[in-house]
Amino acid sequence: MQQEILSIIAREAAMDPSDVRSDMTLEELGLDSLGLVEMIFSIEETFGISVPFNANEPTQNDFDISSVGAIVRAVERLISTPELA
Repeated sequence: MQQEILSIIAREAAMDPSDVRSDMTLEELGLDSLGLVEMIFSIEETFGISVPFNANEPTQNDFDISSVGAIVRAVERLISTPELA
């Protein structure tokens, strides 16, 4: 699952998945707001979940986007807790 999430993030950041590290921020990835929204849509579609995310206020939600690792953990939490998805 982690590799699939990293692949989605890498694709949206136009990077090779092997270059994406868990400590990288969205800024380090070069993702703008449109790239972030596309990444969220791809994650939702791939895993059949609904990410609680507001693109206008990305820090005002329960989905942590502070780093690649935080995104992976948030997606794993949504998948393992179906009532959150």
